[in-house]
Amino acid sequence: MQEKVIFYIILSGIIALVLALFQYVYKSKNRSKTTWMLTFLRFFSIFLVLLLLINPKFNKVSYFDEKPNLIIAVDNSESIAYLNQDQNVAELIERLKQSTELNEAFNVEYYSFGKSFREVDSLNFDERQSDISQVFDRLSEVYSNSVSPTVLISDGNQTFGNDYQYLTNRFKQSVFPVILGDTITYTDLRIEQLNVNRYVYLKNKFPIEIIATYSGNSNINTSLKITSGSTVVYSQPLTFSKTKTSEIVSFTLPANRVGIQSFKAEIVPIENEKNKVNNVKDFAVEVIDQKTNVAIVSDILHPDLGAFKKAIESNQQRKAEILNPNTFLNQSNDFQMIVVYQPTNSFKQVFVEINRLKLNSFIVAGPKTNWSLLHQNQNHFKQQVTLQKENYLPVINQNYNTFIIDALDVENFPPITSEFGELSFSVPYQTLMYKSVNGTQLDEPLLVTYEIDSKREAVLFGEGIWKWRAQNYLDQKSFNSFDNFIGKIVQYLSSKQRRTRLSINYESFYNGNDDVKITAQYFNKNYEFDANTNLNIQIKNKLTNATTTYPFVLKNTNYEIDLSGLEAGDYDFTVSASNANVASSGSFKVLDYNVEQQFLNANVEKLTNVAENSNGNAYFIDNTANLVSDLVSDSRFKTVQKSSKKIVPLIDWKYLLGLLVLSLALEWFIRKYNGLI
Repeated sequence: MQEKVIFYIILSGIIALVLALFQYVYKSKNRSKTTWMLTFLRFFSIFLVLLLLINPKFNKVSYFDEKPNLIIAVDNSESIAYLNQDQNVAELIERLKQSTELNEAFNVEYYSFGKSFREVDSLNFDERQSDISQVFDRLSEVYSNSVSPTVLISDGNQTFGNDYQYLTNRFKQSVFPVILGDTITYTDLRIEQLNVNRYVYLKNKFPIEIIATYSGNSNINTSLKITSGSTVVYSQPLTFSKTKTSEIVSFTLPANRVGIQSFKAEIVPIENEKNKVNNVKDFAVEVIDQKTNVAIVSDILHPDLGAFKKAIESNQQRKAEILNPNTFLNQSNDFQMIVVYQPTNSFKQVFVEINRLKLNSFIVAGPKTNWSLLHQNQNHFKQQVTLQKENYLPVINQNYNTFIIDALDVENFPPITSEFGELSFSVPYQTLMYKSVNGTQLDEPLLVTYEIDSKREAVLFGEGIWKWRAQNYLDQKSFNSFDNFIGKIVQYLSSKQRRTRLSINYESFYNGNDDVKITAQYFNKNYEFDANTNLNIQIKNKLTNATTTYPFVLKNTNYEIDLSGLEAGDYDFTVSASNANVASSGSFKVLDYNVEQQFLNANVEKLTNVAENSNGNAYFIDNTANLVSDLVSDSRFKTVQKSSKKIVPLIDWKYLLGLLVLSLALEWFIRKYNGLI
């Protein structure tokens, strides 16, 4: 407490004493015990009032015990059940929950992981993929500032994501893996990886690459067969030995008919091979007879051009070329769509050619745009030219309903640069993105689409979209969300189909471990999104003729259904609205492949490396008796007594107000009782 405050407190006491003596003792002839009692009460009341006015602050120190956290992360993927370890895991979890000394020494938190990472409520071992790397990513975000040893209960087999054994350098906690599965090495042949393009073109040959591996000590001869239905379309003999454990097989197959072509790759199993599931892998390609060619026309160099090209060509059905205006004019008949990037004086003939060919266009207008030329060659919108730049952040219009857009998280996207000034339209348009400045959303479009006289156009008012693609990768470790977003716009601009009241978005085939999701949009007769209807999908298995109906779930301006539990096979479906005679049909294929059934053994080496790199210990599921005692006795994980120091102002002490009221009330009662009032 400062000396100045102490001085004021002493001064307050003197003032309170002087006033009390003056009121009750000074010139008083009757100095009885009652008088001195009243003097004290008056002194106490005045002193408390003055003390509250000064409001001194005190340090309040409290002590508490902080236990370390213990994280139990359990592999909930199908491979655990496939390796017959689900019962062992359940018994281990129950023992940990029932351990009194473990729960007294730690704050125990339970999580499960597979394709996603979440707090565990129950374990069913039905996750179709496993990403162990996300365990360390997520836990490092939550427990970075605490002591939190982690028990990783897993077989160590990862089907996607970053290699988890190298993440312990960033994960600052000790890891104690509990290794699930058989550690005996069996003789095994498997298709380690199969690479093939999703789309191919009619009358072309498409490449296939297969990596075949062998675990064993003997010399063996086998063969690789590729079949389509009952027909063998390719075969090749393979030879493996103790020293030759893998072989890469590359070949091509012809695409002779349009549609989905399904194939099966199989390595002929050897005698007494335990796991034959990983010898076979189904795959498919979709044969198409045309490709959308997109011209990206610009006479300036800018990173946006590369971002557009990469995003457009992320779908193999599309090809994009970056051209200057003169080159485009010589090749204009080769393209079905054009991206006009910041048109300048050299674009006059480009607009003439666009109108002649009736090409759909995506105009990007930024600070380098010649607005006079742009206004002369189209009358759909007009930008006030102020020769001033402004940075705008994007805000997705959740009510956009021209086509289905996939979720794109733009919260962390950097701003793009545009012309400052009023923007006006002379045609009906749909806003896909709004402008935002300093956290305030403006009623001005940043990205729009519209249809005029059977032509479709999109306009982006700003340059710097390459930053969005880069930020998308930083946020999600993938360009997919951004590329899909641009792809949807290109698909809309490339399509000549008339707009329908019920539009459906789905893939022609799904790999066995992919999410089978179908999205739809339903519009009323005025083509306004209708969120009050019930959409149902009727699915028919072509082989068994079994029919099942499921309802769609409304998500923002989309209806969505997740059919990931479907068995492998060919399906027809019909989506219909309950309140109107509107329906749409299609078909898709689910390939038979379960990546979680490709493993025979636990990955002991990786899990042991994780333990060693993080100063932990590895345990086998059959030898976990010492796990609890090792954790409890480890000196690194002891309960720590900590103190918390708070500065508390006197006015926050409520009891002081009670004492003041009590003192004044008691003084009044004594005076009333003695007839002094």
